Amino acid sequence: MSSSQPKIEDELRAKIIAEPDVILDDQDVMRALVAANEKAMGGNIIDLRGIAMERLEARLDRLEDTHRSVIAAAYENLAGTNQVHRALLRMLDPMEFETFLRGLGGEVAEILGVDNIHLVLESVQTDDDPVVNRLGNVLRVVQVGFVGDYIEGGRNVPARQVTLRQIQAGNPEIYGELADFVRSEACLRLDFGRGRLPGMLVMGSEDPHQFTPQQGTDLLSFFAGVFERTMRRWLN
Repeated sequence: MSSSQPKIEDELRAKIIAEPDVILDDQDVMRALVAANEKAMGGNIIDLRGIAMERLEARLDRLEDTHRSVIAAAYENLAGTNQVHRALLRMLDPMEFETFLRGLGGEVAEILGVDNIHLVLESVQTDDDPVVNRLGNVLRVVQVGFVGDYIEGGRNVPARQVTLRQIQAGNPEIYGELADFVRSEACLRLDFGRGRLPGMLVMGSEDPHQFTPQQGTDLLSFFAGVFERTMRRWLN
């Protein structure tokens, strides 16, 4: 009389005995085995080992997700560091001030992946100046006190070197004709030394998620520090 229970093929049985890890490492196979085991025990028996396995599997999935997130964040941070380093090296090349500023609004902006960069300088004189007119795409000369008002917006908040924010539209005094397209910006406060009025670098983007308050500012603070020192050389 033949048995009603199906028998496993000898070749497959030998392979499983020889390499049990193949079964243990396959999550789908293990789920099927656990489900079959629960079915064989019946619905009135609580399989504590099966419950523990499910919890361990869920915990492992969470750990794998965290691991992937950490790796992705590390790669993103490394990519950002490389971007800033390349931009700074490009910025340090020019030997003339006008070339320096034109590069800031051109290749440096492209390297950093922003739509535009503007250097804002406070001055007691805001009349037309030939140099300012020639560099109108990058340089903005504003009244004394403009930088603080622009960054803080009249709010009583601690002064920060870097402010990241999402906006409905850019300030026309900064962005000109492109103001309506700007959806996020980074404002880098600049200190040019004792006796000199402050300045500001403004990076604008059409992407509302490129600059948000939740992002870290270490790289942009480093960029601002190097830029300050470079500007002091020109101002001297």
